[in-house]
Amino acid sequence: MIQGEFDEIGQLFFEIELVAGNNEIFPINALLDTGSTEWLAIDKQDLEALEWEQIGTRQVVTARGITTFENYAAKVIIDGEEFIVPAVAGADFRETIIGVPWLRRKRLVVDFPTGELTLG
Repeated sequence: MIQGEFDEIGQLFFEIELVAGNNEIFPINALLDTGSTEWLAIDKQDLEALEWEQIGTRQVVTARGITTFENYAAKVIIDGEEFIVPAVAGADFRETIIGVPWLRRKRLVVDFPTGELTLG
């Protein structure tokens, strides 16, 4: 189980690890977005160091409408467990995002009054 943090406006952040093609590990804080149906969404600029394999493109419904994103095979470590999941990459992501598919594998506990935020 991993501990998360709330930011000043109540967004949910968790530290995850991204594994590059050369097996270098990059710890990052990812925003859990319950409005996202993607496993992982990342800014294209961050992909250079990761050297993930592009597996095509796909259309995704966003707040701005239907958008085509590049799709990558991402290697991610959450709570010590390694996953290979699809990741979409675009130019307008301010944060790396983890979406609802993670909640099918991991239990989310959010308790604002006590400050408890866990995923595991």
